[in-house]
Amino acid sequence: MKKKLFCIITILVISTVLAACSNYKFKADVNYPIEDFQVTDHRGNTVTLEDLKGEPWLAMFIFTNCTTICQPMTYNMTVIQEELVERGVEDYKIVAFSVDPTVDTPEILSEYLSHYTVPDESKWHLLTGYDQAFIEQFALNSFKTFVKKPDNSDQVAHMSTFHLVDEQGNVVKNYSGYTESDAGVPYDTIAIDMKTLIEERLGK
Repeated sequence: MKKKLFCIITILVISTVLAACSNYKFKADVNYPIEDFQVTDHRGNTVTLEDLKGEPWLAMFIFTNCTTICQPMTYNMTVIQEELVERGVEDYKIVAFSVDPTVDTPEILSEYLSHYTVPDESKWHLLTGYDQAFIEQFALNSFKTFVKKPDNSDQVAHMSTFHLVDEQGNVVKNYSGYTESDAGVPYDTIAIDMKTLIEERLGK
């Protein structure tokens, strides 16, 4: 009797979770239009804002000489992509803006990414090809995030945020890309938000 009751409760719990997931609606937390740009990715290809439109994308700000948060952030992004692959999500991009463009050439960015187990490298664009003043102002204007390279250091100050950008080129949600707290990075939430945003765009 107890075993039968346990099975019934388990089924009810699973049904409730599935129903909640199916009724989930994406809700934007912010709405920041991204300024037009023309830059170079780690393959040496020109990338513009217009090139990225049509699909949602996840953005972050990193640099290859970083001694603190950038490597964990990049790893965390690969974990999110694993979640997207498991959920069958395909129509998205992952974009990383270098905050140290003088050092981070396309070749160096490509070498940097090669050290990670990336589920689908074709989705990634590690960007450079601009000056320091541009990325500091662009980050502030478009993503409302801080970037600053001190004159006396090779380390660039920046935030550890992951930004969800919709298919029209607007930042619509922000997440922690690195945390030392017990809460951790919200991998599942980010993957679900991305999937839901795509499905709502396609009218599914």
